[in-house]
Amino acid sequence: MTSRRALFACACLGMLTFGIVLTTLGAVLPSVIEQFGIGKAEAGSLFLLMTFGILAGSLVFGPMVDTYGYKGMLLLATALIAIGLEGIAFAPSLGLLRAAIAVIGFGGGIVNGGTNALVADISSEEKGANLNLLGVFFGIGAVGIPVVLAMLGGSFPHATLISAVGGLVAVPFILIAMTPFPAPKQSQGFPIAAAGKLTRDPLLLLMGFMLFLESGMEITVGGWTSTFVNEELAVSARMALIILSLYWLGMMLARLVLGTLLRNAPPVKTLYFCITTGIAGALVLLLTRNVALAGAGVFLLGVGFAATFPVVLGFVGERYAELSGTAFSLAIAMALCGGMLLPWLAGILGGAYGMRGSFIIVPAALVLLAAFLRILSRSLRRAA
Repeated sequence: MTSRRALFACACLGMLTFGIVLTTLGAVLPSVIEQFGIGKAEAGSLFLLMTFGILAGSLVFGPMVDTYGYKGMLLLATALIAIGLEGIAFAPSLGLLRAAIAVIGFGGGIVNGGTNALVADISSEEKGANLNLLGVFFGIGAVGIPVVLAMLGGSFPHATLISAVGGLVAVPFILIAMTPFPAPKQSQGFPIAAAGKLTRDPLLLLMGFMLFLESGMEITVGGWTSTFVNEELAVSARMALIILSLYWLGMMLARLVLGTLLRNAPPVKTLYFCITTGIAGALVLLLTRNVALAGAGVFLLGVGFAATFPVVLGFVGERYAELSGTAFSLAIAMALCGGMLLPWLAGILGGAYGMRGSFIIVPAALVLLAAFLRILSRSLRRAA
């Protein structure tokens, strides 16, 4: 492989690992609720904790990779993810489970931001398309956990399966260790003044607000869907995991299509189409009591969420190339604030009004996302 292909392979395996991070808690949440006897609000706080860890990792990675490069940070992050997965598998108490969730979140935040920024750096053109392809590997990791638990959960304990997945994280660790990485962009010192200007850039803040909504919706649906269908449709735990896997499958398949589509189609129009699809999926899920239709709604939600991160991060990479790590760090940190707040809010609303009532926040956030996209497209045209 050429150096660029090797780096892209490292990024893809890293993003696959982040897919595992983001879906593991949602997949095992019903068993966690049963094992530790916690309510929905306290279960929602676990998502808050995981996303706080991801947020911390996202804030750390940008300035560090701009100053010291990608390799060391990605090696540290994959090691932390492996440790966190083993902790989730075997935690004997709720306190240790919380610690493992925080560790896996911190490592996942570094991997998510670092791999996206790396792909943006090595893609001279078609950043959005390449970032979208990177997102396919996120989908593979995200689909894998609920599928494995659904297929093998009857033969092996969940702890054994999660532990085995943690062992597989050695694969991206070894590949990253063996691959030469580019030199840091700011090896002579981090430009604090330039980075400070980014925090006041209206376009970057607007893109961050869009990712705030997107991340919140993705983690809400990924984390609470199995609980939603279990309670609202009275399906078995195994069927709930299968329906959850349809969400990640829809996102992954859509990104496979978008990887080609974004090389030719206007990214803004593509994103509008996906948002519309997501609204349709959310309404189907909210209005139906049929298991098959609910599965279709969950799949459409995955399709609807597929384009936002690669399209918006593509805009970030093009506009802020000199400090791409820091710009990605700020945008993803804003995104993860949404990832912290919306799943937590869903847990609070679910405890008060039921899961069907709490999921109303999803179509509402999609409508707001469309409004932000309209403002962004006008601003980008004026800035061109």
